[in-house]
Amino acid sequence: MEDLPPPPPIVPPNVKPEVVALAPPKHSIMVRPRGSGTTGRRIQLSTNHFKVSVKNPDAVFYQYSVLITYEDKRPVEGMGLGRKLVDKLYQTYSSEFAGKKFAYDGEKALYTVGPLPRNKLEFTVVLEESFTKSNKIGKSGETDKRMKHCSNRSKTFNVEISYAAKITFKSIALALQGAEVDNTQDALRVLDIILRQKAAKMGCLLVRQSFFHDDSRNFVEIGGGVTGVRGFHSSFRPTQGGMSLNMDVSTTMIVTPGPVIDFLLTNQGVREPRYIDWVKAKRMLKNMRITTRHRNMECKITGLSEKTCNNQLFNLKLRSGDGMSEGETVEITVYEYFVKHCGIELTYSQHMPCLDVGKPKRPTYVPVELCSLVSLQRYTKALSSQQRASLVEKSRQKPLERIKSVTDALRNYRYDEDPVLAECGISIEKQLIQMDGRILETPKLKVGGNEDMMPFKGRWNFKGKSFLDPTRINSWLAVNFSGLCDLSQISRELINVGKKTGIHIERPKTLIEEDPRAERLGPVARVDKMFEQIQAKLQEPPEFILCVIPKKGSDIYGPWKKKTLVDFGIPTQCISPPKLSDPYLTNVLMKINTKLGGINSLLALEYSSCVPLINDTPTMILGMDVSHGSPGRSDIPSVAAVVGSRSWPLISRYRAAVRTQSPKVEMIDGLYKPLPNGNDDGIIRELLLDFYNTSKGRKPTQIIVFRDGVSESQFNQVLNIELDQIVKAYQNLGEENVPKFTLIIAQKNHHTKLFQANSPDNVPPGTVVDTKIVHPRIYDFYMCAQAGMIGTSRPAHYHVLLDEIGFSPDDLQNLIHSLSYVYQRSCTAISIVAPICYAHLAAAQVGQFMKFEDLSETSSAKGSVTTSESIPVPELPRLHRKVQGSMFFC
Repeated sequence: MEDLPPPPPIVPPNVKPEVVALAPPKHSIMVRPRGSGTTGRRIQLSTNHFKVSVKNPDAVFYQYSVLITYEDKRPVEGMGLGRKLVDKLYQTYSSEFAGKKFAYDGEKALYTVGPLPRNKLEFTVVLEESFTKSNKIGKSGETDKRMKHCSNRSKTFNVEISYAAKITFKSIALALQGAEVDNTQDALRVLDIILRQKAAKMGCLLVRQSFFHDDSRNFVEIGGGVTGVRGFHSSFRPTQGGMSLNMDVSTTMIVTPGPVIDFLLTNQGVREPRYIDWVKAKRMLKNMRITTRHRNMECKITGLSEKTCNNQLFNLKLRSGDGMSEGETVEITVYEYFVKHCGIELTYSQHMPCLDVGKPKRPTYVPVELCSLVSLQRYTKALSSQQRASLVEKSRQKPLERIKSVTDALRNYRYDEDPVLAECGISIEKQLIQMDGRILETPKLKVGGNEDMMPFKGRWNFKGKSFLDPTRINSWLAVNFSGLCDLSQISRELINVGKKTGIHIERPKTLIEEDPRAERLGPVARVDKMFEQIQAKLQEPPEFILCVIPKKGSDIYGPWKKKTLVDFGIPTQCISPPKLSDPYLTNVLMKINTKLGGINSLLALEYSSCVPLINDTPTMILGMDVSHGSPGRSDIPSVAAVVGSRSWPLISRYRAAVRTQSPKVEMIDGLYKPLPNGNDDGIIRELLLDFYNTSKGRKPTQIIVFRDGVSESQFNQVLNIELDQIVKAYQNLGEENVPKFTLIIAQKNHHTKLFQANSPDNVPPGTVVDTKIVHPRIYDFYMCAQAGMIGTSRPAHYHVLLDEIGFSPDDLQNLIHSLSYVYQRSCTAISIVAPICYAHLAAAQVGQFMKFEDLSETSSAKGSVTTSESIPVPELPRLHRKVQGSMFFC
């Protein structure tokens, strides 16, 4: 294969390059190779998996479709009613089921072990309603007696159950033997539905495969009217050691139950009701469920009244005895109705809007002080940084605590007593699965002065050491958006610590304090004003700017980064310093050195060009990730980032390419973007050319791809869509031969934990498991590269979908372990390979560019729902040429 032609341009203008027309063959997910890794020291481990025995492997699940309608054949919407109806149906017509127990998903599918007597069953089910539409407050003025009578009204539903499919349990047994079976996931899904049904009958909140009890002992307040609730995840998993039940502690967020007014005060951070922002309150409260104190009625909030309680009028139909003719209508305020007609004293809500629990054209108003939020209502909005930190701190558990939690939960839920599981002959052991793991050898590092650095327990530091390749900073300045620190002290301390790490830092050209008058402006205007000050004081742009912001996550950050990286091409480092200390400033200098092209440390193998299978063959490493907008924001585009290694044979230096794409879309669609002239404006072309230019004119003949953020159901899309785009981008450069690929999915969002046998500590850094609890067919393994100092470590779960390069298990595991030690931002091994962390950082940082643009003024931000199809995806501005190749994301 010939060398890639150097840019620019790849082809003469207006000449379409020759591109191989044939699409590359579609790949299948590779099968686990024979044998497992052998390097490293053996260690006895246990895991939060419990062995599952199956005595009836020939069982067959029969799937039935469930259709629920009202008497007039209108479909029933909403999930809450389905389980009540089907339970009532079974109580009433159990003989029609021939005594068979079932598993119901709460919506449209019901499963039995063996068939029902008939393929189609139709039932009429009468369900008593505690409260009906006519018993709501302030709508028609019925008497209390009439209300009580109406509350016993019943409703009739039609339920149709019809045969849909057969799912054989034997498919699981075949999968456990390593066979490729199409419907294994279907059978496992039925088993998981059985677990969900059991939790639903116990009154739990169900979130995917996790469930949460309404028990205040499991609640932790995290501020802002949000409560973290601890529950459990449970799912059946096929493994090399047989089927297992994975049980883990899980946490979700709920709205803090209790009086609505208390929630609003806490959520908005105000002390008195008069300071409540009711526009925000309306957005926040919509669709929440409440109970009313005066009638113990549960209903859903649909909005707020336009006027306050003592001004909001409605028509009250009078009853006999009111001194007027029965049936006559009089206009009355909500406040007057509750005080005079209901005898309820309202102490503070007369000057507030009422909650509307009716329908759009038939409002039903209830004073705020009579309403309380129902428990176990999920809070799905984005958490603040303070809330996230509080949740992590309050929900973490040490290894022994977590072991006790999951083993106690397994005993308490008594899955063995479930009739459907019993019919399958399923029994679950009560002890954690034990197995062997290995601790990989810690990679040695090279730092300044050709010194070796040997990390200890996944950590190291630069005390008495210097950076391997320190940069020199001649022209720089510092700006201050926070009035809480002394810029001159920070600059002096930074220069002093720089000497210790080998970075020569000249005195700053200037120190600029923000004009106090600018503090009242918006973040974009504040940044513009600061640059006016900079340009007034400096004739030429500096090499570097140190920026002090008020706090982490400040609104200044996004506009500042956009201004410096896009408009001026100046590397910057933002800090929000606590007390200045050498370790803190050393960490700041690690980021600065990396952004300015220096190198803090390298792997010793990398330094001496001895990385197996990479040193002798030009190899490019890609890290890919997608960052999505906040929950509920369908107007915010997703941001896809890919980082590619540069300066081969190094594996510590990377360049990022970032693009926007449609909201909530996980597959990256900007890898290959053909233009009308035949060229390509995609991510991969940008990274390939950079590799070529920084690797002595060599092109990659091997590409290792690390992909983050995808679930098992998306593996084939990554393998056959994203990989295909990478290949097309390579071919667009005029190359007919294609590099060899190794494609690895990295997952952190899973529920397998590893524990040291007979030890209260986390597993040592470098622990790897590739037997017993791994998939019987797919090539996967678990690795805990980091040192878990607090809580319980979560291993990274790596899935190898394709390996054309031909790594042995040991070579691949040691490479991945090493890539956890090349992260230039810290002196610790990280939990997942550095290229993925860098991609995540790049997507998050560039995504901040959009935060304060016109996008924030869209209708969705003002409370309406907008579909992604109706919004054109705005393109991100490209970085200034001076910083495009830098590790600006560090």
